[in-house]
Amino acid sequence: MRHRLVTLLIWLLALGATASAATAAGTAFSNDYEVPGTESSKAHDLLRDGFHGQGGDTDTVVWRTPDHQSARTPDVERRMTRALDEIAALPGIGSVSGPYGPGPENAARISPDGRTAYAVVTFDRQADAVPKAQARAVVEAARNPATQADGLQVELGGRAVGLTEAPSAHLAEVIGVAIAALVLFLAFGSLAASLLPIATALVSVGSAYFGITLLGHAMPVADFAPMLGTLVGLGVGIDYALFIVTRHRKGLSRGLTVEEAAQSAVATTGRAVVFAGATVCIALLGMLVLRLKFLDGVAIAASLTVVLTVAASVTLLPALLSYIGTRALSRRERRRLAAEGPQPDAPTGFAARWSAFVERHPKLLGMLATVVMVVLALPTLSLHLGTSDQGNNPASSTTRKAYDLLADGFGPGMNGPLTVVARLDGAGDRLAVDRLAGALRSTEGVASAGPALLSRSGDTAVLTVVPDSAPQSRATSELVDTLRQEVIPRAEDGSSMRAHVGGVTAGYDDFAEVIIGKLPLFVGVVVALGCVLLLLAFRSIGIPLKAAAMNVAAVASSFGVVVAIFQWGWGSELLGLGSAGPIEPFLPVIMVSVLFGLSMDYQVFLVSRMYEEWLETGDNRRAVRVGLAETSRVINSAAVIMISVFLAFVLSGDRLIAMFGIALAVAVALDAFVLRTLLVPALMHMLGGANWWIPGWLDRRLPRISIEPPECRTRATLPAQRPDADHAEPAPLSR
Repeated sequence: MRHRLVTLLIWLLALGATASAATAAGTAFSNDYEVPGTESSKAHDLLRDGFHGQGGDTDTVVWRTPDHQSARTPDVERRMTRALDEIAALPGIGSVSGPYGPGPENAARISPDGRTAYAVVTFDRQADAVPKAQARAVVEAARNPATQADGLQVELGGRAVGLTEAPSAHLAEVIGVAIAALVLFLAFGSLAASLLPIATALVSVGSAYFGITLLGHAMPVADFAPMLGTLVGLGVGIDYALFIVTRHRKGLSRGLTVEEAAQSAVATTGRAVVFAGATVCIALLGMLVLRLKFLDGVAIAASLTVVLTVAASVTLLPALLSYIGTRALSRRERRRLAAEGPQPDAPTGFAARWSAFVERHPKLLGMLATVVMVVLALPTLSLHLGTSDQGNNPASSTTRKAYDLLADGFGPGMNGPLTVVARLDGAGDRLAVDRLAGALRSTEGVASAGPALLSRSGDTAVLTVVPDSAPQSRATSELVDTLRQEVIPRAEDGSSMRAHVGGVTAGYDDFAEVIIGKLPLFVGVVVALGCVLLLLAFRSIGIPLKAAAMNVAAVASSFGVVVAIFQWGWGSELLGLGSAGPIEPFLPVIMVSVLFGLSMDYQVFLVSRMYEEWLETGDNRRAVRVGLAETSRVINSAAVIMISVFLAFVLSGDRLIAMFGIALAVAVALDAFVLRTLLVPALMHMLGGANWWIPGWLDRRLPRISIEPPECRTRATLPAQRPDADHAEPAPLSR
């Protein structure tokens, strides 16, 4: 606060410098889900080594004629040939293969009923590196009015084309921030105070957003990492600032000067903010245990955002508080303070009545909260991890329409063919690969299998297998297992040929299998580290164990809602989120990290106030009642802000980000309104003084890490070592 201008300039300089550097460097995000050593990874490596130049993104142009017309009609052929030639002449296009050339391979691109046809457009680079303008030029060339005359429907599919459907403006962030500002204004009654958390979050999250862009040049970072970082950063950043501003306003109401109130807020609530931020980062960095490069970048990117939001909350925010002075209070509050002097800040109104109500009926309310959480968690039992593709896009999108046209005309497997790649060594292996091609065609679940295509050196063969089920279907995953475990081993028998199954579905299945295998270790590490932090902070065995159970409950229930909406399709089309489909394999890991960290936040803010009261009085009932009454209002306000920010990201137009937004919003809602203000205090009332019990030998050996106000740490000689200490006499105060 003594150097407020320097502090402000440093943050603005950091934002401007990262923005300039990120703009100059450009983006370099990755969508490489491959795990080295898996079958699909081996297939990809063989394909890349044997067939050079096959690395560009492959998209499709699909057209369907009106009733009683054929795609072979001269007029249709003339119009589409002209459009395909125009696409081939565009910059960045490697090749265009249509259905009108000679040979059976081209003729196969017209459906059996003759009404649907498609062409393959290959870019000269992967979709992540294709400029959006190039992809949009392809769409405009294919879907011009002349081409679509006389009822001819033309649609495009593929990852590069999908770039053109992503919203260009950050509508989700704008809506989320606007709702947060409204909630803050209603809570504070002061425009200046309500704008400070927004300003703090925007500066820190903006710096993190551009920092993540730069991070993509140093290590693999998923393309959704900046949006995920923004999602988490806005939520926690606004909340952290809200907690500190609320404490600052209480200090002003008690008659403290602006400097004293700000210092007290940072020394007390600021400690809880740093501690809560540390728990979020630990939960996120727990993804490093999985040792998957794809997730390492996500973990570091999200942690960077949280670190910057915490830093801004305890540096930039106090500087801004000194600028607005007493205007952190509303005009009515300032007039009352001037007329009546400092007023006690004892909790009143609904918060106090609710706290007393929970104290009177802990068993009934605890049972009710448990039933709610269990019912919402039930859909999690049917969680199906797999690839969601453009068939899950909104029904109005051209990628979804192209997907449906291909599925109707050629079968659902056409949207996600499998690739069998074999390493050959001699004439005997060429006979084996021919034998493999025949076996693939006769395998149940295979709609078609093309002949083996040999590389120029003759040491690599690739076969394209079209399943008779959709890429995201369980049947396709079962077909992958059948090919790997039965069909390919029989064809390899007696030869040196080694074949591997690749493709989108195979890659996602391998990725999911690796994640599921490591998930218990990951969850165990995250839970254990979180429990250790709470043990050090609250010096209690019961508090960390309850927190772990509550966090697991919040994760399970939020996943239940995600499964119901996205996997079962309950209302997904109405929300503009596309059709039902499986859940991405990496989603559980990322969501466990984020949700576990966010759940810890409210646990820290709620229990830290209870712990303060317990240290002062040794009365568990009073500690729980006062702690809940004094924190429930700010926790609920923070939850409303977080929920608003998270739900706004449903408007992002990205199915994955919408999954994150809904999962986080549901988890925060349940955490704030069911767990922290209902189930946790109910359990703490039932357990009594056992909440604060810790073995004496452990208490003596643990380092002292405290998040309560400094003056409270040595006030009490704890009666907490006795499990029956529920109404102990207040301990003597000392300083």
